Amino acid sequence: MNNMNQMMKQVKKMQEQMLKAQEALGEKTIDGTAGGGVVTVSMNGHKKLLNVTIKPEAVDPEDVEMLQDLVLTAVNDALTKADELANADMGKYTGGMKIPGLF
Repeated sequence: MNNMNQMMKQVKKMQEQMLKAQEALGEKTIDGTAGGGVVTVSMNGHKKLLNVTIKPEAVDPEDVEMLQDLVLTAVNDALTKADELANADMGKYTGGMKIPGLF
């Protein structure tokens, strides 16, 4: 019975640490870029888009599709980096296990 209580305390402590780590992800910022930095997007660790920066040289009225592709590429770059950040931060507590709905 004592071992069970100790195990439950450890599980509760791990849950608290994971919640703190998940909250901290929202305070971290990730940048995704495209076109050598002419398009940059910023998002937090919860994958909320915070900012889009487009340098004037990326804007060509004759080639709107290129700008759309650059924005899409930058967003996908930031999403990939956000996933990597979440996996690195939360992996400390999950031992590399993928827990559905957590991250």
